Amino acid sequence: MDTYESVLLVKNEVFVFKVPPLTTNRGHKAADWNLNEPQWTGRMRLVSKDKEVYLKLEDKTTGELFAKCPIDKYPGIAIQPVSDSSRYFVLRIQDDNGRTAFIGVGFSDRSDSFDLNVALQDHFNWLKKSEEIEKEKDVPKPELDLRFKDGETIKINMKITKKDGSEATSKPKTRTGGGGLLPPPPGGVKIAPPPAPSVNSSPSHAAPNTKPESWGEFASAPSPGGATTPSNPNWVQF
Repeated sequence: MDTYESVLLVKNEVFVFKVPPLTTNRGHKAADWNLNEPQWTGRMRLVSKDKEVYLKLEDKTTGELFAKCPIDKYPGIAIQPVSDSSRYFVLRIQDDNGRTAFIGVGFSDRSDSFDLNVALQDHFNWLKKSEEIEKEKDVPKPELDLRFKDGETIKINMKITKKDGSEATSKPKTRTGGGGLLPPPPGGVKIAPPPAPSVNSSPSHAAPNTKPESWGEFASAPSPGGATTPSNPNWVQF
């Protein structure tokens, strides 16, 4: 898979100077470079490709590469500040054959050099953070055990919101004192029918369309003088 370049910073004007050999251990000084006569003027681009970062000096018009400076760390030997100005640096450039040389570069505006410092710091901070994340992935992590231990319980208080916005707990209320009717059993209450009429019941309680029983016949009473009245099956003469 091809990795594309990512442009981190572009400065459209940068000056290149010839750097004399160091004569002291105090570092490079821009005042020794003959700042009024730069050797080359062009564009600077700071680009990254995967984990590598480069400073490229290119022609403003054609984009032709003038010099390339690979940067492995910052601060480092690849790009060094000078001791007498914040607008100038010493770059270690490298060709395709691996040969290196040192040149001086500078900006007319101090804010351009500040932007270059910030862009380099951000890149290497990001690179350091990415390496730390990769290392953490390789470290085994203990498995999180969320199971209940023996005898361990959990209590949950649930709240129910009513239509009026008030809250009611799910705990049932306990009724105190008497009063109140028990709900009917399932299926309703069945009432037993009245008992059937007995044989000795009076005619008034007889079932409809049932003929009342006969009173029966009684023996005729003797009339005065010993005469008797002919018997009537339904009446008795006194």
